[in-house]
Amino acid sequence: MDNKVLHGIVHGNVIELETNIGMTDGQQVDVVVRPVLPEGRQAGDGLLRTEGALADDKEWDAIMEQLGKLR
Repeated sequence: MDNKVLHGIVHGNVIELETNIGMTDGQQVDVVVRPVLPEGRQAGDGLLRTEGALADDKEWDAIMEQLGKLR
C-alpha cells in the first residue's frame, strides 16, 4: 500500500479519520502526525505577528540590560 495523506480530528489520544482507509480492524500502521494550520497560515506566522511588540517597553529594556550584564 502506498503512503497516503489523510485528514482527521484528535479526540484525546484517538484520531478520527475523515474517510474510510479500507484497512482491516486491528491492522498495525505507522503514523506521522503533523498539525494542519488554519487556511492561509504558515509555520512561524505567530512569531512574525509579535515582531516589535516590546520595542518601546522600558521595563523590558531594563530586563534585557540586566541579562546583558550576566554574560
